[in-house]
Amino acid sequence: MSNSRKAMTAASVFAARITALAWLAVGAGTVFLSPACKEKEARRRLTLSDFDTLALKPPMGWNSWNKFGCDVDEKLVRSMAEAMVERGLAAAGYEYVVIDDCWQKDRDARGNILADPERFPSGMKALADYVHSLGLKFGLYSCAGDKTCEGRPGSRGYEEQDARQYASWGVDYLKYDWCHTEGLQAEEAYKKMRAALEAAGRPIVFSICEWGRNRPWLWARGVGHLWRTTGDIKDDWESVLKILDLQVGLEEYAGPGGWNDPDMLEVGNGGMTADEYKAHFSLWCLLSAPLMAGNDLRTMSRETEFILTNPDVIAVNQDALGVQGRRFRKEDDREVWVKPLADGSLAVVLLNRGRVKERIAVSWAELDIETSTCFVRDLWRKKDLGRFLSGYAADVPPRAAVMVKVKPSNIID
Repeated sequence: MSNSRKAMTAASVFAARITALAWLAVGAGTVFLSPACKEKEARRRLTLSDFDTLALKPPMGWNSWNKFGCDVDEKLVRSMAEAMVERGLAAAGYEYVVIDDCWQKDRDARGNILADPERFPSGMKALADYVHSLGLKFGLYSCAGDKTCEGRPGSRGYEEQDARQYASWGVDYLKYDWCHTEGLQAEEAYKKMRAALEAAGRPIVFSICEWGRNRPWLWARGVGHLWRTTGDIKDDWESVLKILDLQVGLEEYAGPGGWNDPDMLEVGNGGMTADEYKAHFSLWCLLSAPLMAGNDLRTMSRETEFILTNPDVIAVNQDALGVQGRRFRKEDDREVWVKPLADGSLAVVLLNRGRVKERIAVSWAELDIETSTCFVRDLWRKKDLGRFLSGYAADVPPRAAVMVKVKPSNIID
């Protein structure tokens, strides 16, 4: 490796660690910051309100859209909430059960939003109560425009009224879309709904879904708890890679209280192989992305359940430091992604984008690890691989990823 390349990669890791230290200082409430990050942190230091502390870690849950689209009703939602508990997702950290578009029907004479009486005859309050009775949280979808993306009533002009209605129903999470918004400015529209949610008096996680068109990472912190960075995901490998590439350079904007959102998970929906789904999940966890399952939890295979509930991989996503991972190196179809963790370890994903098996290696020196020996754990095999001198390498199958945790030997538990 050239000296310039070494300097570049070392600088990338140093920048990641400076970001990590800054977030750790904010989270711990300390006032000390190194001179290298004082100026930057002064610009980005958070003043967290109670509302902002709702998502100190990336939210985890299930959303109806990727699998069911508009075909939603209360029976489906109840059974999905039950499956979240029965299949181990709740125990793994998933908590939000979110109904996407098409639950709305109309507004009454007073302008109150009405659920579809045929699909949700018991009403949203009863449904939320049932979800809560299982120890889970309840979420809904709306849109900043006059209509939702599927033509149902949107919240434009009804922000305060809708927020009060959601609060009275017991809503814990709102996904807020961006269709039919002619004449609106995104930042102002989302700030308006944010203010309405706060005024309604119930803690509600606010998911900004304007597809990254207005670069929300520049303004959404303090407005929403997560913000979409791309258009909609599809259940295929090329879509995952396209979205992944769009995350490069956004890592500095994510952290406790606000997260870049590369869209919901497609794991288990049938369009990719098991290796592709593992890679998809690995990378979303390394990106500190919200983990919103989008498959049928009731009928998922044991393999899908294994992917979605792997505690070692989820721990990377939910790490207390809250630093988004970044692409560390790219060489043709071979990539190395790295995320610093609160215990001083690094999560590393070796990604093979291509169609043939590739040998991918990473050295401790290029990761700027001071000690020459590290402990390595394979997070998918849930197996400690032992001590490695100088670096680690793996043969990565096509369209797949290897995910490991690298712990320098000088770190004391």
